[in-house]
Amino acid sequence: MLIDTGGIEGDKASEVPINRLIGEQSRQAVAEADVILLLLDARQGVTPDDYQVVEILRRSGKPVHYLVNKIDAPEQIDKLLPTFYELGVPKLWPLSASHGLGLGELLDAVVAELGPPPAEPAAVAEDQPRPVRVAFIGRPNVGKSSLINRLLGSERMVVSEVPGTTRDSVDSLLIRGDRQYQLIDTAGIRRKGKVRESVEKFSVMRALATLERCDLALLVIDAAEGITEQDTKVIGYGLERGRACLVLLNKWDLLKDDQRQQKRLLAEVERAVHFAGYAPVHKLSALSGSGVGKLLPLVDKVSEQYGREFTTSRLNQILTGAVADHPPALHKGRRIKLYYVTQISTRPPTLIIFSNDPKNIHFSYQRFLINRFRDALGLDQVPVRIFFRQRQRRQL
Repeated sequence: MLIDTGGIEGDKASEVPINRLIGEQSRQAVAEADVILLLLDARQGVTPDDYQVVEILRRSGKPVHYLVNKIDAPEQIDKLLPTFYELGVPKLWPLSASHGLGLGELLDAVVAELGPPPAEPAAVAEDQPRPVRVAFIGRPNVGKSSLINRLLGSERMVVSEVPGTTRDSVDSLLIRGDRQYQLIDTAGIRRKGKVRESVEKFSVMRALATLERCDLALLVIDAAEGITEQDTKVIGYGLERGRACLVLLNKWDLLKDDQRQQKRLLAEVERAVHFAGYAPVHKLSALSGSGVGKLLPLVDKVSEQYGREFTTSRLNQILTGAVADHPPALHKGRRIKLYYVTQISTRPPTLIIFSNDPKNIHFSYQRFLINRFRDALGLDQVPVRIFFRQRQRRQL
C-alpha cells in the first residue's frame, strides 16, 4: 500500500493553516508506515527544510530510503548527488521518476526490507463479505473530509476552509465489529462553468469515476447553503450508474433554532430529488458529531437491500399479480404479454422480464412495475432496475 503525502514545508510555511494540516497528515503517515521514502529534488539541491525532515525521520525509528529525484541521466550523478551527502544519511538513491532510472534497484531493496508477505489467516474465506464501498461526494467545502475524519476518529483527511483541498479520491478502511467500510473521500464537484484549472478538471473526473467502484454514494449537502442544481446532477450521475444514494444534510446544527428554515430545506430536498425518492435523507453535523452515530447503521440497512437476492418463483408471483391488477396497454391493437421474470444481478437488484414485444412497453408501465417490485420485496431505499427482452421462439 503506497501512501502519497502532501509536501512538508518549513517552520514559516507552517503558519499557513493548510500547510500545517498537510504536515500533520504526513507525520501520521510516517507513524503508520513500515518503510519511508524521502524524496529530494536534485535540481533544487539541499534546502533547510530537508535537514528538518531528515531529523524528523531519524527520530521515527523507521527504515528510511533517501531518494534524490530528477537525475535524468547517469552522467548527472557525479554533478548533482554529492551535495546531498551533507545530510549525513547512510545511502542516497539517485533516480529519475519521469524516466524510470534507478527505480528497479530501489524497489528490490524496499521489497527485501519488508520481508515475506504475511500468510493469509485461515479464517479468510472466499465467501467472506468484502468491505462496503462508500463514496462521499458533493460540492467543494461541504464537509466530506470532516465527516470521514469523524467516523474514523482521527485526522486522516486534510480539512481546511479553503475549497478544493481534496484533489483526488482517497480511501480509508474503517472496521466496526465484524463490519468493514471502505470510505472514499472525493474532490468537490463544481459546475462545469466553474471548472477552470486542469487539475480541478482532473479532480472532478476522478470524483465521478469513483461512482464506478462504490456501492453507496453519500451526497453531502451544506444545510446552511441548501441544495443546488449541481447536487441534483451529482445524484443523477449516481443513478445512471445504478448506485444506491443517501442524502446527508451536514451542518444541521446551524439550523437547530430555525424550524422554518429546517422545513424549507427538507421541502427543497424532496422536490429536488423526487426522481430518487427512495434515497434516505439523514441530518447530521460532522463538527459536533450529532447524528453521525446513526449513519453507519443506515448504511448497513441500505447496503443489505442493495445486495439482496430473490428466487425466481417469488419474482414471478409478484409479476403475475401486477399484470392481473394492471395489464400493459395495447400497442396498435396488439396485446403485449409478459411471460416471466428473473433476477440477473445485485448491486442494484436487476431484473429481466421476457415479453413478446419489449420495445413497445411504455416507460410509465416500467415505472409501475419497478414500484410494485420495490414495495413487494422491501426495497424501499435502493434503486431497482428492470429490463425487457424478447422471448426466443421455440424451434420446431
